[in-house]
Amino acid sequence: MVITKSRLVLGATAVTLSTIAVISLGIHSRGQALFKASPKELVDEVWQTIDRQYVDGTFNQLDWPAVRKEYLSKSYSNPQEAYKSIREMLKKLQDPYTRFMDPEEFKNMQVDTSGELIGIGITISQDEKTKQLVVIAPIEDTPAFKAGVLAKDIILKIDGKDTKGMDSNQAVSLIRGQAGTQVSLTIGRDGQTKEFNIKRARIAIHAVKFSQKQTPAGNLGYIRLNQFSANAGQEMQTAIKNLETKRVAGYILDLRGNPGGLLFSSVDIARMWIDKGKIVSTVERQGEGEKEEANGRALTNKPLVVLVDKGSASASEILSGALQDNKRATLVGTQTFGKGLVQSVRPLEDGSGLAVTIAHYYTPSGRDINHKGIEPDVKVDLTKAQIEELWLHGREKLATLADPQFAKAVEVIGKQITAKATPTAEK
Repeated sequence: MVITKSRLVLGATAVTLSTIAVISLGIHSRGQALFKASPKELVDEVWQTIDRQYVDGTFNQLDWPAVRKEYLSKSYSNPQEAYKSIREMLKKLQDPYTRFMDPEEFKNMQVDTSGELIGIGITISQDEKTKQLVVIAPIEDTPAFKAGVLAKDIILKIDGKDTKGMDSNQAVSLIRGQAGTQVSLTIGRDGQTKEFNIKRARIAIHAVKFSQKQTPAGNLGYIRLNQFSANAGQEMQTAIKNLETKRVAGYILDLRGNPGGLLFSSVDIARMWIDKGKIVSTVERQGEGEKEEANGRALTNKPLVVLVDKGSASASEILSGALQDNKRATLVGTQTFGKGLVQSVRPLEDGSGLAVTIAHYYTPSGRDINHKGIEPDVKVDLTKAQIEELWLHGREKLATLADPQFAKAVEVIGKQITAKATPTAEK
């Protein structure tokens, strides 16, 4: 398996609303199909793809050949009937990250990874144990973020419709809509139920925001990375180069609430911070793996602290895991989301698409963080009141000394800057 920019590599699977699985490995471009498959041929194409690529050769203890026989014995009079059967077939795998997208959903996914979307701006996933729809994170400055939706919120209802038994794609179809229209979400949070009426909008996602900050630790560069979109690498490069001209003494990289995105983007960005060492490795069904390493072209070697929380998922975990394992950065905050699977996203003959879990990824030290997440080096828990104050009511306090996690990052990096500036005593 080769990870290149020509393949859509997403860091952990989720669905950005309106649309998308945010973490995968590989849109394999096949050009314009010469013909559209019949509904039954489409069902078989999906089955064959799973049969060849799925990460678990036992198909999660499922008799996969029997599934093929069951669904090819049916008659299909239109694509919609085939789509329904495909979703039923994939549901038997009990893997919420292997999923089918109809042509409209697939088209939207491709648009979303370019850094634009129409929707409310949340990334969701189906919990593998409870099967509930869970918010990985709201994307900053989107309608959902401004309305007060938080990471780990449970979506109980969409416009009054119970989400029990609903998969991510079905939820996307209900939440997505025309810009300017409203959608109602019933959210479960800490045992309480909350109602949100959110207006959909066209969203231009700016992956990177940066600024120079004067702190007790000195002149620091602050970079907030919101999503690993196709343009995130270029924006990160611009941010680092700009801050280097300002002679910052160190950096704070904020990955809090970053739900992930393209895998190649996380690798590119890791190379901007790590000069030598492994970044990530992936292992497929046959045990074959691919390793990505630094290329000796880091843009800075100055002290680095990374902020993470439970909304830091997938590609965020690839980056933070690489920085932690290479001892390039100190992680501050709380345990990350815990998504260590890789999906391959490919087009099908009729314009629809399929995301297939094809590999596990591991940090440079060999850690499998799936379901576990990454523990920060310095843990700074926030109370429920602090989270709501910072992310809902007092956003002007984010990345200031009134933000407890940022304040700790400043303290940590201050010690590192001092240690680096102190000459080592001769022995």
